[in-house]
Amino acid sequence: MATNKRIDEPTGTETVGHEWDGIEELDTPMPRWWLWTFYLCILFSAVYVVLYPAWPLVDRATTGILNWSSRGDLQRELVNADEARQAFRAELAEVEVADLRADEELFRRAVAGGEAAFKVHCSQCHGSQAAGVQNLGYPSLSDDDWLWGGTLEDIHYSITYGIRQPDNNDQRQSLMPSFDGLLDAGQLAAVTSHVQSLSGIADADPAGAGLYEQNCAVCHGAMGEGDRDLGAPQLNDAVWLRGSSTADITQQILHPRMGAMPAWGERLGPSTVKMLTAYVYSLGGGEDAVAPPADEQAVAEVEVESGGQ
Repeated sequence: MATNKRIDEPTGTETVGHEWDGIEELDTPMPRWWLWTFYLCILFSAVYVVLYPAWPLVDRATTGILNWSSRGDLQRELVNADEARQAFRAELAEVEVADLRADEELFRRAVAGGEAAFKVHCSQCHGSQAAGVQNLGYPSLSDDDWLWGGTLEDIHYSITYGIRQPDNNDQRQSLMPSFDGLLDAGQLAAVTSHVQSLSGIADADPAGAGLYEQNCAVCHGAMGEGDRDLGAPQLNDAVWLRGSSTADITQQILHPRMGAMPAWGERLGPSTVKMLTAYVYSLGGGEDAVAPPADEQAVAEVEVESGGQ
């Protein structure tokens, strides 16, 4: 074959000596830049094999003299992240619930952590956007209607101790009695109509107003304003926990459905509960704590100054 090599006149390049039906192959050399790149890649590969994991073995790989691994990097990142979380939780544990909003950065981080915890523990009942489920008794947490109060302290207490939980003396507890057998059909229709009239969806019923005052006002208020100390819902607005239809209200009067919420304090720990508190508060319905009347506040200050004597 070597004897068949020749210089191709048009290109000035030597042929390799192969010929197929008059077609010959030129022995064109590789560009120098390509060759140097190729040699550098070989050198880089040799250095990489020495420094980093490269050759797979039966149950592991060669470690390299730097002893680096992506798993090791991940583990270090996880440790660093856990240390940062622990520091944040420790800082959060030292803050009183009422003072959560005093530190904007701490509150922002608490809200972010609470949002994640809410999706895991609370969204099943209250919904992913905390809008609740009407007619099923899962209250919305993003409006201004609160059964037990909307201050940071109120929300924190409800989350910590739960609502209507057995064997828990600190729980929120209330009970609506059944009026089945206590009201005849006419009285039931009258009081139902009056309850609807409180929010403007029905005309007032004088007979129902009297029955309401006798049996319902003690908890729900004379004008249906509710009572947060008792967990009695407000009846004079457009927010309904169990529905506003005649059938829904009638059923609740005859056979009250009372919701329950787990006590999350021991399950989640104080830091997570505070984060949930901050998140729920931030949804839009959170309220500032109401200061005591001026005269009561003055009395309290005098008692503090005098040592309570």
